[in-house]
Amino acid sequence: GAVAYQPTPGGMLVGAFRNATFIDTTVRLSAGDTLLLYTDGLTEARTNTTDGRFEEEALLEFTTAIAPTTAPAAVAAVTALLAELGPGLDDDVAVLAISVPPRDPPS
Repeated sequence: GAVAYQPTPGGMLVGAFRNATFIDTTVRLSAGDTLLLYTDGLTEARTNTTDGRFEEEALLEFTTAIAPTTAPAAVAAVTALLAELGPGLDDDVAVLAISVPPRDPPS
C-alpha cells in the first residue's frame, strides 16, 4: 500500500523538437506493484486550492488513498478524478498504468 514518486528529470515533449534528447530510467516492479504514468495535463489542472493547480503533492495524496491497486483500477480512479476536475483541465491528459499481479499465498 505504499506510494512513491519516481522523478524523471529532463523529460521532453515528444514530437516538438527535431533533435530532441530523451532520458531513460529503470523501475523494477514486484508482485502487487502498480506503476502509474501520466502527462503534465493532470498535475497542471486548475483547482480551487491555495496553489490553484492539482500538482504532484495532490496526486501523491490521491494515489495513496487508492493504494494498493491494479492498473485498471488506477486508470478508472484517475478517469473519475478527471471528470471531477471538469473545466479545470487546460491541457490534454494521458494516463497509463502497469501492474504486476500479486503472488498467490502459499497453500
